[in-house]
Amino acid sequence: MSDALFNHPRDLAQGWYWLCASAELRRGQVKALRLLGRDLAVYRGEDGAVVALDAYCAHMGAHLAEGRVEGNHLRCFFHHWRYAADGRCDEIPCQPGTPPAKARVRCWPTAERYGLVWLWTGAEAAHGVPEVPELAGMECRSWRVSRFRKNCHPNVVLINAIDEQHFHSVHNLPGEVLQMQPLPRGTSNIEFHNVGKVPARNVWWRLIGRCYRNALTYNLSYWYGSTGFVTLGPDFLHCHILFALRRGDAGETQGCTVALTRRRSGLFGALFDRVVLALTAAVGAYFARGDTRVFQTIRFDLRTPIAADRAVLAFIRHFEQQPRADWQDGATDTAATRHLHPVAGADR
Repeated sequence: MSDALFNHPRDLAQGWYWLCASAELRRGQVKALRLLGRDLAVYRGEDGAVVALDAYCAHMGAHLAEGRVEGNHLRCFFHHWRYAADGRCDEIPCQPGTPPAKARVRCWPTAERYGLVWLWTGAEAAHGVPEVPELAGMECRSWRVSRFRKNCHPNVVLINAIDEQHFHSVHNLPGEVLQMQPLPRGTSNIEFHNVGKVPARNVWWRLIGRCYRNALTYNLSYWYGSTGFVTLGPDFLHCHILFALRRGDAGETQGCTVALTRRRSGLFGALFDRVVLALTAAVGAYFARGDTRVFQTIRFDLRTPIAADRAVLAFIRHFEQQPRADWQDGATDTAATRHLHPVAGADR
């Protein structure tokens, strides 16, 4: 198997990955979820915090999502072993005293942002959930627009948004309007800023050009090869879209689209925010419809790169330098395990 990280069927970059919608997990509720080939028991304690544990009990392997939440703990349904939020078993009913140190399951860092629950694929998160560069430090409103599946790897889905050629061939934009400039921002983050200007080829495009002082705004911020923020729109009103992606067991993309805007104050501000979010959702849907066809049939293999692929090549090179997650190491789930321990109602 190739050592390349890009488009890899199993390996992944260390980072934050979307797990579920925050609204799907109530206080005192536990859910069986599967993320990137790993079974999890995810619950929200009475304190409101989300906890993600490896799914199988350290005793006999019962699925912990079949159990119940007790305060901020999770009780296994089989022999009633109780697990704390750090994955440590702190009570075995039939055995007095402190449970042995090995009586624990792995706990994964979680966070909530933009209406989603996120999980960090490592022991300790290196930073918080990424932000839209223009909205950094601001309170935001979000609207979860859609959930979708694409028949290709998340890395390939993100490539589509920085592929200058397809905006001309698929979306009928002038070829010179998009010229993507790669801007690496850190180990796990790379941005792409458009430096192409609106052409004055006819009345329509001259009218559009009046909305932009310099280049047409189309900027992207990519994290871990799986999460992308898109900022676009005229100078007086930018739209922000989050594409949260993850790889499914068959190598497909499981995605979630979220429209974002800064939170404006007052009743009028709240109503204006709703209009902006609706407009953002419409813009995202327009471009998504044009790209659906290629996502269902592509088998990505960049055999003959050309000059117009410079942004794509920059993304691949940057992604290959990102640290791999230790997500697969020590995973308890295998095909045999899934066969022996089916989970009713799992979110797959």
